[in-house]
Amino acid sequence: MKNFLLVIFLIISGSVQLTMAQNKPPIAAKKPKIDKLHGETRVDNYYWLREKTDPEVISYLEAENAYTDSIMKPYEAFQENIYKEIVGKIKETDLSVPYRRGNYFYYNRTEQGKQYGIFCRKEASPNAQEEILLDLNEMGKGLKFISLGDIDISPDGKKLAYSTDTNGFRQYKMFIKDLETGKTFPETRERITSIQWANDNKTVFYVTEDAQTKRANQLYRHILGQEKDDLVYEEKDELYGLGVYQSSSKAYIFATSSSSTTSESRYLRSDDPNGSFKLLMARQDGHEYYPDHHSGDSFYIRTNLEAKNFRLVNVAINDLDVKNWREIIPHREPVTLEGVQFFVNHYVVYEREDGLQKMRVTDLRSGSVHQIQFPDPIYAAFPNANAEFNTSVFRFSYQSFVTPNSVFDYNLDSRERQLLKQDEVVGGYDSSQYNSERIYATATDGTRIPISVVYKKDLVKDGSRPLYLTGYGAYGASNPATFSVSLLSLLNRGVIFARAHIRGGGDLGQTWHDQGKMMLKRNTFTDFINCAEHLINEKYTGKDRLVIQGGSAGGLLIGAVINMRPELFKAAIAEVPFVDVINTMLDETLPLTVGEFLEWGNPKVKNEYDYLKSYCPYTNIAAKAYPNILVKTSLNDSQVMYWEPAKYVAKLRATKIDNNLLMLKTNLAGGHGGSSGRYDRFREVAFNYAFILTQVGITQ
Repeated sequence: MKNFLLVIFLIISGSVQLTMAQNKPPIAAKKPKIDKLHGETRVDNYYWLREKTDPEVISYLEAENAYTDSIMKPYEAFQENIYKEIVGKIKETDLSVPYRRGNYFYYNRTEQGKQYGIFCRKEASPNAQEEILLDLNEMGKGLKFISLGDIDISPDGKKLAYSTDTNGFRQYKMFIKDLETGKTFPETRERITSIQWANDNKTVFYVTEDAQTKRANQLYRHILGQEKDDLVYEEKDELYGLGVYQSSSKAYIFATSSSSTTSESRYLRSDDPNGSFKLLMARQDGHEYYPDHHSGDSFYIRTNLEAKNFRLVNVAINDLDVKNWREIIPHREPVTLEGVQFFVNHYVVYEREDGLQKMRVTDLRSGSVHQIQFPDPIYAAFPNANAEFNTSVFRFSYQSFVTPNSVFDYNLDSRERQLLKQDEVVGGYDSSQYNSERIYATATDGTRIPISVVYKKDLVKDGSRPLYLTGYGAYGASNPATFSVSLLSLLNRGVIFARAHIRGGGDLGQTWHDQGKMMLKRNTFTDFINCAEHLINEKYTGKDRLVIQGGSAGGLLIGAVINMRPELFKAAIAEVPFVDVINTMLDETLPLTVGEFLEWGNPKVKNEYDYLKSYCPYTNIAAKAYPNILVKTSLNDSQVMYWEPAKYVAKLRATKIDNNLLMLKTNLAGGHGGSSGRYDRFREVAFNYAFILTQVGITQ
């Protein structure tokens, strides 16, 4: 092994050949698979990479890893320095702010050198003796991966239902722990997606997913000690996924089926676990509604019926017809109503306006309304742990590009806020050294596209600064301006960081999503290109200093834009990228495919196929020059199968005409989010940053 870089790596099958001494990349064999669709013949030379159990496939991935390591080897010390910088800035031994639920205070804590958090509680007082509920460091011994899924504590605080994934495929197994004895009950259940206790402390409702498609489709009732569970409801429509949750009041349990455009809910009293779930309102195409309960005999419903960005209504439980709805919050064109949380005397509305989260408080006694104010021009605000219903204190988290995550208790009556904790940046941090701003690019159709930007102060806009631009733009997901301690390693070296809030995401409401999906998906890509051009034209950076990144659906974004405008970027990182759009969407046996038809389209439909074909990154690889590219994937990814990025790299390497870098790095023990341990994730970030910085000429 000492002479590893001097030997010729040879796969006997002849599919891969790599001369490490010359840093030559592996060349994947072409094994044509021919398909016909809509009168066209499609040839996929790298379909064989799907065979995960084939040693030839694993050998190819390992050869790609070896090649990537050889390219990055001169920067190993630099990468290690970045890793140490990141770890050196975090408080390794730390704990979250305890939150109250019943008679206990719950919190997570970390210990220096340990990969995973420890879930604990104390009875009656935060100063009482600690009780460790789950220690993933112990649970994960001997495992390369462990991740905690859903978790729910019984109302009496004596039992804990939780689920874990131990290979990264997001396939979770449920366990139930007796918190009085510390022992785990013998019954376990597989493929769990959501868990909810009933109020009797012995009945657990849980949802399972289909073993092949991973669609959450069956709701079961489990009574402790019983071997057989009752199938309560099965969602048979392949466009819909199923979830179970409890109302704010804890009085009702809801089972909600939803597609990306439509939902349907059933309800059951939490103190009647053996009863039958009742249908609240039959599904109607395009109607999304999400119920909650505060008190008495009525439901609150967040609905998009005649309200693109949602409104809030109230209706009697015994007469749920639409004609009886009483409007509480009307639809407002510029404001998206994203959620509502009820407390005994108040409710808090989570809204989004002009790309920013807002929180609005209503006093149910007086009807008075006020908004919680936030100081930064761009920021991220989220509800924190609010497990108690009978309280006048609302807990939220606040952060921005320049403000570390901060946890506040907000008195809903007095409107006073108390800072409970701000994440410490070890070694000191002065937010005044950095500046964040919101700027706008103009899309090809005249639409203004927001860009959030942060940089070390004293910026001179002469085009000489390197810039790291990221984007996502899918599923109506918003991309808020969150704080990242690791990002300081870029900012402190003069790199500007920018986040493009492109269409397809949800930053500016449901219409923003609609304008970047299905037959309007190309808007997502042209928006991103327009943002890049704006940053160059405004002299934030230059083409030779611009690095872009996106993951998952954001990886599709990266693949599409470097096909469309490769000369615009110095380098690109595509992480777990959804780049083989047509082949994936044609395979309904793959996890989650059918439900995605409403986001991307169905290639079995001719006009939708033609549109998908116009931007699919794998399909549109061409014999031209591309920027330097790093592609990352995980062998056990269930959201974007590893073979998509592997095929993409193989085809791109065989087709492009430049000598720029093209690297594939496969995490052989990770999932969609990479590794599960925090230190392992920091190393993955350090690797990315070493790539970014060396691409723009920074090596220390």
